[in-house]
Amino acid sequence: MQYLSPNTVEDAVQLLASRTGECRVLAGGTDLLVRLRSGMTEPDSVLDIKRIDELRRITREDGGWRIGAAVPGAEMSENADLVSDWPGVVEAVGLIGSTQIQGRATMAGNLCNASPAADSVPALVAADAVARVAGPDGVRDVAVFDVPDGPGKTSLGRDEFITSIFLPARPARSGDAYLRFIPRTEMDIAVVGCAVSLTLDAAGTCTAARVALGAVGPKVIAVKEAADILTGSIIDAATLDRVAQACSAAANPIDDKRGTADYRKHVAGVLARRATAIAKTRAGGAA
Repeated sequence: MQYLSPNTVEDAVQLLASRTGECRVLAGGTDLLVRLRSGMTEPDSVLDIKRIDELRRITREDGGWRIGAAVPGAEMSENADLVSDWPGVVEAVGLIGSTQIQGRATMAGNLCNASPAADSVPALVAADAVARVAGPDGVRDVAVFDVPDGPGKTSLGRDEFITSIFLPARPARSGDAYLRFIPRTEMDIAVVGCAVSLTLDAAGTCTAARVALGAVGPKVIAVKEAADILTGSIIDAATLDRVAQACSAAANPIDDKRGTADYRKHVAGVLARRATAIAKTRAGGAA
């Protein structure tokens, strides 16, 4: 197996495109290295993008934030301005693994691992985040929602990789939140995850909303019905009940040893109600 460590995006694209066998991109390696050591994957080469400076940066852009694909979760958590703008996204990324894992794990890697239970992906979808993808045909922007195709599968070409993720500018009086349910107290994967992002006007009425569920389908579910219920409402108890019902109805989970489908559908509604209330409070609305 060859280990490739380019210093520029251009070199990375060239190396990736020139490979004849399977080449896996390594951002943090917290998933890939486990798979390598367990024999679950045996690529012909590994392309490490950690040495590409521009992929290690968190920068302001058009009022929003561009997060390099090699930025670890720990650095995101330490950026006070980013946390202030997108607390739900940063909290979701902060749930990936232990403190040690946080020093390596990346948001882009979590996305490209394409696990239905990935914590950062529902939060990114609720944020309407966009992934920047580089390949031999140039650079293109793809909505985060459209990157995962199913468990372990993405829409990226074999010679493409994500260079950054863009979080858009937040309007005034906006808030987001991500919650998950796990059987243990920490270091587990989500049985259900729910993210909500919303904006309020001066009177406290919701003017825009996005709701996303994780771990209850083959990929993240954007719950338009819940977003439509929130938009135009004052988000009172009755509204929260309707949002919960919409999310339970939208969930399409499986039965497995970690929870039955019926239980997961119920939890999806509970988390949606709670995450919406947190997002509302963060947007400046009354609890």
